[in-house]
Amino acid sequence: MTTLASVFEKARAENRAALVGYLPAGFPTKEGAIAAATAMVEAGCDVIEIGLPYSDPLMDGPTIQDAVHRSLLNGTRIADVMHTVEGVAKTGAATLVMTYWNPVYIYGAERFARDLASAGGVGTITPDLIPEEAGPWCAASAAAGIDTVFLVAPSSPDERIASVVECCTGFLYAASLMGITGARESVGSAAEGLVKRSRAHTSIPVCVGLGVGTGAQAAEVAAYADGVIVGSAFIRRLLDAPDEATGLAAVRELATELAAGVRSR
Repeated sequence: MTTLASVFEKARAENRAALVGYLPAGFPTKEGAIAAATAMVEAGCDVIEIGLPYSDPLMDGPTIQDAVHRSLLNGTRIADVMHTVEGVAKTGAATLVMTYWNPVYIYGAERFARDLASAGGVGTITPDLIPEEAGPWCAASAAAGIDTVFLVAPSSPDERIASVVECCTGFLYAASLMGITGARESVGSAAEGLVKRSRAHTSIPVCVGLGVGTGAQAAEVAAYADGVIVGSAFIRRLLDAPDEATGLAAVRELATELAAGVRSR
C-alpha cells in the first residue's frame, strides 16, 4: 500500500510537488467514480481524495455540490465509499476519504477507521472537525494506522496553526482563500504566506487547495507548496461531458496538464 509519507518522499526526490485529485464517491456513477479516479492516477495524480457525499456540504462550492447531489441520488452510502477507496487504492495511489464529521460520528469512529484501513485507505481529511474535539478520532485513526489531515486558512493565526498541526499526520491542508471550493481564474494571494507560516510550526508536508484548475496554476502553487490539490476542475470536466467515455478522456487530459504543472516548478 502506498503511504502519504512515501508519496511526498518520492515527489521531493523528483524535485516537484505531489498532485492530489478529488472526486466524490458515486459520481458520475458508483463504478464511474473508480474509473475516473483511475484515469486521474494513470495521467499523473499521486494522491486521490474520495469524497463522502453529505447532504450539508458546508465547504463545497456549486460544482462539488452538484456532483454530491447526483451521488446521493445514485444512492451512495458509506459502504460504496469504502468500495470506491478499495478500487482506487488498487491503482497504487495513496487514497484518502474527505468527509464531514457527522457521518463518521454516526457510523462510529473506530469502525470507520478500521473499515477504511481494511479497504486500503491511508487517511482522512475532516474539514469541519476542530482540534479541541479531535482526540477520539485521532486515537481511532492511530489505532487503525491511518493518517489524519486537518485544515488551516489564511485567517488562521499562528497559535491556531500550531494547535491544528498537532493533530495532523500525512499532510496539512492549507486553504488558499476564505470561502468555498471551486476553480478560479487565480489562486488566492494569501496561500504562499499561509504555507510559510505553517512551516514554522511543522515539518509535515503542506498542500494547497481551493482555486487550482489549470497547469499554470498548479505550477504556481508547486513553487512553494509540497502538494497541489484539485477537485472542482476535475468534476467540471465530468459534468460537462456528454457521456462517460468523453468525461474520462477529459479528466485524463486535465490530470496530464496538472501533472506537467507540478513538475515545472
